[in-house]
Amino acid sequence: MGKKRGQKYEQIINAAVKVIAENGYHQSQVSKIAKEAGVADGTIYLYFKNKEDILISLFEEKMGTFVQFSQEKLASKTSVEEKLLLLIKLHLTQLEADYNLAIVTQLELRQSNLALRTRINEVLKGYLGLIDSILVEGIETGFFPESIDRRIARQVIFGSIDEVVTNWVMKDHRYKLKPLAEPLHKMLLNGLKQE
Repeated sequence: MGKKRGQKYEQIINAAVKVIAENGYHQSQVSKIAKEAGVADGTIYLYFKNKEDILISLFEEKMGTFVQFSQEKLASKTSVEEKLLLLIKLHLTQLEADYNLAIVTQLELRQSNLALRTRINEVLKGYLGLIDSILVEGIETGFFPESIDRRIARQVIFGSIDEVVTNWVMKDHRYKLKPLAEPLHKMLLNGLKQE
């Protein structure tokens, strides 16, 4: 991807997260994002084609960073059980630490048109690949049964984590997310290990 990076790019991405979280995607004009970023409206177009491009780029940026960070952390764990718990903890910790980002990922990215959803799904592939790698290792080591349907298992893992975060956002983050990692992990393992 040939996007210019740098301080202004980061300022715009971070401003977009804040503005979209506060106003909703449809009410977030490029001029509001520019003002929050402290740049001229025209400067936005040096980095992004339009508002849709900003939304996709912020998701690519945040998700890409998260996937890379998670891969590095997961490499330090030896068991499938530890890896799954760590992935859940990392996901919950990241979004608990950035409520605006949680609003954008859990609510605003879902109200998008088909073309936008297709691009978002492309970005999600890296994250789903992390889940897949844990499942494959689990099957290869006999931790999970060979009969497990990896596609469904991946959907169940991602969907469960995702729903826990969505519920937290909908309840206006009135409780801590990270403590939910262990009970969620236990529940998922109990389900996945069944023949």
